Amino acid sequence: MSVTETLADLVAIDSVSSRSNSEIISYLARRCEALGLQPRQFPYTDLNGIEKINLVALSGTDFSEASSISHPQREAANKMSALPAVELTLVGHTDTVPYDPNWGEALQLTERDGKLFGRGACDTKAFIAAALTAVEMIDRQPLSRPLALVFTADEEIGLIGAKRLAEARALRARYAIVGEPTSLRPMRAGKGYCLAEIKITGREAHSAYPQLGRSAVFGAARLISAIESIAKKLEDEQHAAFDPPYTTLNVGLLQGGSAKNVIAGECRFTLEWRTIPGQVPERLLELLQAAIEEEKRRDPEFTCEVDAARADAGFETSAGSEVIALLEELTGNSAGTVAFGTEAAQLTELGAEVVVMGPGDIRVAHRTGEFVPIAELEACAGVLQQAIARLC
Repeated sequence: MSVTETLADLVAIDSVSSRSNSEIISYLARRCEALGLQPRQFPYTDLNGIEKINLVALSGTDFSEASSISHPQREAANKMSALPAVELTLVGHTDTVPYDPNWGEALQLTERDGKLFGRGACDTKAFIAAALTAVEMIDRQPLSRPLALVFTADEEIGLIGAKRLAEARALRARYAIVGEPTSLRPMRAGKGYCLAEIKITGREAHSAYPQLGRSAVFGAARLISAIESIAKKLEDEQHAAFDPPYTTLNVGLLQGGSAKNVIAGECRFTLEWRTIPGQVPERLLELLQAAIEEEKRRDPEFTCEVDAARADAGFETSAGSEVIALLEELTGNSAGTVAFGTEAAQLTELGAEVVVMGPGDIRVAHRTGEFVPIAELEACAGVLQQAIARLC
């Protein structure tokens, strides 16, 4: 099959994160088996009771029994290097964001002006199609080092599948290429992604008698002002490879109060921060807690709860890494960095030197009319084929 035909098959499968990805995993498992790879599924049930599946397909090595034994035993097995060791791992997430029901061609790959349109066509089914095509095109007989294809679930809602896979310790990897739309520019470092839900509790009262209540909105406003100061403080801790070169903060949602003439008894807001590599996500939480304690000293009745729902670290691979140098050579693009979240950090947990790369532009992902340029899709298949040949 051509890379475009494979992408058409993938786009036709509705794999929005809210659904089970079993259909697309079944398709990928069949394709991997037809290519002579050994696939293994790693299923789990999400918080809504829906089955999700990660798929790992190996070439040149076998799965170890260590990947299916209990956690304490698995830790011991890891120390004995019992897990399959893979030279190169190609990683793509199978889930997509939702699409507008008015987009009638969302699940039908459509070609216009040298571009292929469809949900997931850019993020990241194009990379998956290129990876399958690369394996199909290459003569694996001369390969002497193992290769793995890894297809994950629930990337779009918190990298959940990749985190499960890292916990399962399904394999050890030396190098990994994580598929994301980077216009075929290899990205050697990425910021982390963290999220906290913050609730301020006050006391309701008639707004004509504010002394009888305590405004949760005013309390939240004071804390948000302190968070703005924290953001300025974090600008002093920089990583020159990024733009902007520091950890960024954002209060994206705020909701409080029940009526215009009632002193607000509760206010909630979300705090998002994207950490530079080398800075632990807890750095912001420590500064936030200090700000909360300061507010409590000013107002002993100040009541605040912080639910740190997500704390994903960034990643960084040395500019001198063999996989970085190789992809710079094969793509003709110098390595860069990304500010959006990826599964790269989870691959580093599996021992890999990681690069993020794929066809398409992240700025057109997630929107109605998402597309990938045909030239980049075909070029990606060629780049991955050469990467396999050179590294394996």
